[in-house]
Amino acid sequence: MTIFVTGGAGFIGANFVLDWLAHGDEPVVNLDKLTYAGNLHNLQSVQGDARHLFVQGDIGDAALVERLLAEHRPRAIVNFAAESHVDRSIHGPEDFIQTNVVGTFRLLEAARHYWQALPATDKEAFRFLHVSTDEVYGTLAPSDPAFTEAHNYEPNSPYSASKAASDHLVRAWHHTYGLPVLTTNCSNNYGPLHFPEKLIPLMIVNALAGKSLPVYGDGMQVRDWLYVKDHCSAIRRVLQAGRVGQTYNVGGWNEKPNIDIVKTVCALLDELRPRSDGHSYTQQITYVQDRPGHDRRYAIDARKIERELGWTPAETFDTGIRKTVQWYLDNPGWVANVQSGAYRDWLQKQYEQV
Repeated sequence: MTIFVTGGAGFIGANFVLDWLAHGDEPVVNLDKLTYAGNLHNLQSVQGDARHLFVQGDIGDAALVERLLAEHRPRAIVNFAAESHVDRSIHGPEDFIQTNVVGTFRLLEAARHYWQALPATDKEAFRFLHVSTDEVYGTLAPSDPAFTEAHNYEPNSPYSASKAASDHLVRAWHHTYGLPVLTTNCSNNYGPLHFPEKLIPLMIVNALAGKSLPVYGDGMQVRDWLYVKDHCSAIRRVLQAGRVGQTYNVGGWNEKPNIDIVKTVCALLDELRPRSDGHSYTQQITYVQDRPGHDRRYAIDARKIERELGWTPAETFDTGIRKTVQWYLDNPGWVANVQSGAYRDWLQKQYEQV
């Protein structure tokens, strides 16, 4: 028994691979293109582990994916591979269309051909789990109920539009071809190994470097925050027992304005790594012009996954954010490698051995 994970060197994907191998011995074939956010340092603890096979490649490379499926005969595909940064999608949307739409299409086609040729018992057991985002649902007013799985898709950025398109493809491949799919739509993840372009790691890294802490607009954009290891446990549970063809929203029940997140990070750093001048890191907060089309509020209603599969997050925001800040304080080498690009030099030296 083997699972096939795409995008398994990125933030959520790498956490999932590490979590999967910590909870069992089922091998993982890990395909990642290793764009700027894919980092083999994230998987250093399983380098040389016979249960983990890393392959550098693109989900859009149909021949490669077909070969890997034929060779390793996985019982499931878990698709994390995606371009995921909204700001980058605004400045350069084409990569998002290529990876999130075209890449997902090609992955689905390879999966369909592989699945259709399986023996009956294996065919029945096979699953294609597609990992998506709450951003496909658009934005909410302050008094609106949280997103449920029945909420209309109303994506507002090139990133969320490309993910919405991929979700629709996954749904269509199930309804048209019978491919046994599962989809998860998660809220904002945070935790270890998060590339420091996203809000929480950016605030931690900039604060420690004495740089400004840029906050878009008035900082009152609201997000639901999900600790990444909780997300991993939810995906494991959906893969284990989710109903074929269904979507499960995964959230942390932690709706908070961005400015509150920044101030919480500052307060933890004030406690754990105080500034030498005795002042609070909040003095580094700087409000900057809001980004175009910035969604005001996301909120996940995660009652379906709790009701059907018994899953709830283990971490509160207070426990999860403390663990996250401490991880960045404990891993300055990882941060330095990411910021300098040295991890890519390391990749060139190490890749032939992987």
